[in-house]
Amino acid sequence: LLLRWRRRSGLWRKVKAARQRQERSLVQMEMAVQRFREQHPSVNVVSILNLPLPELTKKLRDGSLPLEHVFYAYVGKALQMATETNCITEYLQESETQVQKAKPAGKLGLLYGVPVSLKDSIDCQGHDSTLGFIKNINKPMAEDSVVVQVLRRQGAIPFVKTNVPQSLISYDCNNLIFGQTFNPLLYTRSPGGSTGGEGALIGGGGSILGFGSDLGGSLRFPAAFCGICAFKPTGNRLSKKGVVSGIPGQKAVAAAVGPIAKHVESLALSMRALLCEDMFSLDSSVPPLPFNEEVYSSTQPLRIGYYETDFFTMPSPAMRRAIRETKQLLEDAGHTLVPFELMSIDYAFFNFCVKGVFADGGASFLRKFKGELEESSLGLLWLMKSPNWLKNVLSWITKPFVSTVDEVWSLHHEIEEFRQQFIAQWKNLNLDVMLCPMLGPALGIGYPPKLSVAVSYTMLYNALDFPAGVVPVTMVTDEDEEELKGYQGYFRDWWDRTMAKAFRGSVGLPVSVQCVALPWQEELCLRFMKEVETL
Repeated sequence: LLLRWRRRSGLWRKVKAARQRQERSLVQMEMAVQRFREQHPSVNVVSILNLPLPELTKKLRDGSLPLEHVFYAYVGKALQMATETNCITEYLQESETQVQKAKPAGKLGLLYGVPVSLKDSIDCQGHDSTLGFIKNINKPMAEDSVVVQVLRRQGAIPFVKTNVPQSLISYDCNNLIFGQTFNPLLYTRSPGGSTGGEGALIGGGGSILGFGSDLGGSLRFPAAFCGICAFKPTGNRLSKKGVVSGIPGQKAVAAAVGPIAKHVESLALSMRALLCEDMFSLDSSVPPLPFNEEVYSSTQPLRIGYYETDFFTMPSPAMRRAIRETKQLLEDAGHTLVPFELMSIDYAFFNFCVKGVFADGGASFLRKFKGELEESSLGLLWLMKSPNWLKNVLSWITKPFVSTVDEVWSLHHEIEEFRQQFIAQWKNLNLDVMLCPMLGPALGIGYPPKLSVAVSYTMLYNALDFPAGVVPVTMVTDEDEEELKGYQGYFRDWWDRTMAKAFRGSVGLPVSVQCVALPWQEELCLRFMKEVETL
C-alpha cells in the first residue's frame, strides 16, 4: 500500500509540473503580446485576423504586412481561446526567434510567415508528445516530424501544441494532465476529438491553420463540432513519420495526417505546400505526387453519389436535412446526383473497424494505460479489461476481438475485398465523388465516450482508406429540434436513447457534410469540398 501511495504521489507530482508548465506557457504568450502591443500600439489586429489564408500569405510574401504583426496578432487571439476553451498545452517559445530571423529574401515558401498550430501527437523538437499519458511527460522529442520540417521549409511558424484525449482513441478531448477542452461555440459541448484542441483553437479564430491526425474521424469530428473545415487524405499521401499513433503498428484501419482550417482554400494551400520535393525526399515512403492544380481548379460538372444514412447510426434531423439541401443545391449548380446504397455497415464497423484496431484483444492499447493514474473514459476500455466469461456473455459486441495471426491475415484480406467491392459499386455508377452525412451537431461533454459506435460515418473511410473532408453547410433549426423528439434510432437500445439526449438543445450549432473521393484523388475531393462550400 505504501509503495502504491508513493507511486501515485509521484505521478501526481508529474501532472502538477506539466500543468504549471502549461500555465507558464500562457504567461509567456501574454508577456510576448503585451511587449508587442506596447511597441506597436497602432496595429489593427482585427483586420489581420479577418484575412483569409490565401490573402494573408500574399501580403506576407509581398511585404505589405509585416510578419511580426501577423504572428503576435495570432498569439494574442490564441491566448484568449486557450483561456476560454483550454485548447493549448504548450507555447513553442522558439517561434519568436523564428519570427525575428525570418527574412523576406530569395524564393519564399508558400506558407511564409504563417503561424500554424499542431496537435499534441505531432513531434516537435524539444517538446513532449504526451497523448495525454503521464508516462510521456518530460520526454521531449529529438527531432521534428517530417510534416513540421516541411512546414518550416515552406516558411510556416509552428507556435503552439494543442490538447487531445488520453490515447487519441476518442472523439472527445479530455485527459488527466491538461483536462477537458471546451467547444468555442458552446462551452457545454465537446469540441470533438482526437484533434479537439485544434478544433477549438481554429474554430475560435486563434490559429489560421492547424495539423492533426485521423484514425476514425479525429480531424473530421472537431471540424464538424466547431463549424470549420478539415481534410483527411489517403493514408500515405502525407508523411506520418514523427506523428505518434494511438495504436502503433495497427495496419487494418488507415490513419492519416491532414490540415484543419476555416476554409477549403486554406486546406488546399496547405496540401500544395506539403506535397513538395522536401516531403518526398525526407520520407521516401510517400509517393512523389505533387499537388494537381488542373484537377483542383477544374469546373467540369461532377457526378456525385450520395446517401442520407448508414442504417447503423440514425442521423439527427439536421444531418438528414444537411444532405438533402446540399444535394438540391448541387443539382441546381449543374451537377448530377446519384443515390448510393451502403451495404452492411454494422458488419463492416464491428468486423473491420473495431476488430481491425483491436485485433490483439486490445492488449497493446491497454498496455499504454499501465502505470497511469486512471484509465481513459473510453467506452471500450472496461470491456477489454473484463474477464473472458464476461466477454463471452457479451459476445455480440466482443466478437471483434481476435488474436491469432491467421485471423488477422484473413481480416486484412476481407477488408481488401470489401474495399474492392465498394470501388466496383462506385465505378458501376460512374461516380466522381460522394456526398455523405457527418455526425452532428456537437455532442454534450461526456457523451462521446458513451457513444463510440457513432464513429460509423467517419471510420468507414479510414477502413476504405479514401480521402474525406468536412464542410459546414447549415445550422440546427427549431424545426430540427422539434423533429428530434421523435428520434428513436434503428435499434431502440441504450445507445440510441443516449444519442437522442446527446443531440438535444442544439439550435444554432453548425452541421456539416462529408465529401469523399477515391484513393489518391485528394485534389478532386478538395475541389468537391470547394463546390459545397460556395453553394
